[in-house]
Order: sequence, then structure tokens, then C-alpha cells
Amino acid sequence: MSILSDLITSLGPELHSGQPTLLVVAGPTAVGKTALSVQLAQHFQTEIVSADSRQFFREMSIGTAKPTPEEMQGVPHHFVNSHTISEDYSAGRFETDCLQVLDGLFQRHPVVILTGGSGLYLQAVTDGLDELPPADPAIRVQLQQELAEFGLEHLVAELARLDPVAYARIDKQNHQRVVRAVEVCRATGQPFSSFHTGRSAVARPFRVVKVALSREREELYERINYRVDQMLEAGLLAEVEALLPYQHHNALQTVGYQEIFGFLDGLYDWPEAVRLLKRNTRHYAKRQLTWLRRDSEYRWIDLW
Repeated sequence: MSILSDLITSLGPELHSGQPTLLVVAGPTAVGKTALSVQLAQHFQTEIVSADSRQFFREMSIGTAKPTPEEMQGVPHHFVNSHTISEDYSAGRFETDCLQVLDGLFQRHPVVILTGGSGLYLQAVTDGLDELPPADPAIRVQLQQELAEFGLEHLVAELARLDPVAYARIDKQNHQRVVRAVEVCRATGQPFSSFHTGRSAVARPFRVVKVALSREREELYERINYRVDQMLEAGLLAEVEALLPYQHHNALQTVGYQEIFGFLDGLYDWPEAVRLLKRNTRHYAKRQLTWLRRDSEYRWIDLW
């Protein structure tokens, strides 16, 4: 049997329970989420909701491995190209917006697919997030300037001083999370971790079934390296050059863009940019896996 048929068979009782069901397909970058999600959506005659925090933005296509129309195969995808890079779009806003979209989708489909590699955005929909103070635009601008001038390590050190609990928990390579944590500390005078109560603000009127995809490490790394080569051939450099005016926007503090910004800023040569891009994408995949493995509700599917 194929992986698709095996998965459908194993999930059968849960997906035909009579309740609206959100089927989550998670996994690291380049593991094969898009292809399997499309196959599942075709089988269940349903639609896909993307929880990829970078594919929201219309201006970021090549560096986010956004699915092409051919890859979508006619299956509707929500939250792909839904926003512009000039917007600050948070996991909290996505939670609210996505629940509204799901409410409409479940009126037409008993099963809906939620897919992506952004663990926080998946969690926002399935479990809810703590209510954090609203972003402070002035502090955010100041932090982005400090990030550009002094580097991420400067803000990580400040977080360690202001909130040791958050410092111990946070992904210290994730620009967006570090900036947001320091922003909350500065704006409120309270530790960022003090706002994490573990309580969801919105009850979920659907059941959630979670699967996560994995591959052998060497195979996954080969797929990542190949994908990076494809991105470069498709014109990633030109895409990033066009985004130079927005270099310090939150959405661009991410793998696939930061490495090329460094090249364009003259910090290193092109071969080094490519090496960093591949290495940092592999590191990003490892962090995605670490995040997902903390959630015991995921059923792991081996794609080898």
C-alpha cells in the first residue's frame, strides 16, 4: 500500500467520526508536506489551510518554497499570498483569522487540511495562544534598528537579563521570536514568560488529528540542498534584491533571505552565502523537528 492509503486507513475512524475534523500535516522544510496534503485534500474533496508563516506574503515566493499552481493541482489553498510584506502579521492574528476561515470551510467539508512547518502558527490554531500585549510600533522599530546594527546576539543577551525563563525556552536563532519577547519586556516592564498562562482564549468547535512527516536525516538534508539549488536557479537572488527596501521588516528576518542580504551588504562572497543558506536551512529543519516532538499528540509518518 502507498503512504497515502496507509495513512487514510489508519486515520479512518477518527476522520469519519461525524465531527468536523482538522487534519494537521506538519513536518520540517522539504520533507514533502505539500504533495501529501494535496493528495489528502483530493481524497477527502476538501481544501487546504496553510500555516506557513512566510508563505502568507505575496512578495516572498521563491525563498519560501511557496507551492506553485501546478503543485496545488486545483486544490484551494488559504493563507497563501494573503498578505503583503509591509504588514506585521502575528501568530495571534492568524489564530483569529484562521478560526473564522475554518468556520466557513467546515460548513462545506467534514475534514479540512491544515499544513505547514511553523510550529507556533499550527499551535495557534489547534491549541490557542496566550493573550500577549499588542505590539508597540516605536519599540519594534528601535529593536529592528538594534538588530541591524548590533546583531541578534545583542537582543538575546538582553532577553537573558530581562527574562531568564523565556531565554531558556525560546529559539535563540529565531529573529522574530527574540524581538517579540524583548519588545514585550520593554513595553510592559514584565517578563515575557509571565504572559504564558497555558490557557486558550477560544474553544475549538472541531476535533484535531495531528500527523507529522519525517525522513532519514541524510535524505532530508539532500532534499534541502537540492531545494536550495532549485531556488537559486529560479531567481532567489533577484527576489531578495527586490526586497532590500524592506530588509528590516519582521517577515524577512528568516532563513533564505538573511543569508542573501548578508551577501548584498558585502559581508561575504556568493559561495559563502550559498553555504550559509544550505546550512541554516538544515538547522531550521532541526528546530522544526524539535518543536514538533514536544507535542505528544503528533502521529509520526516515515516517508522512507
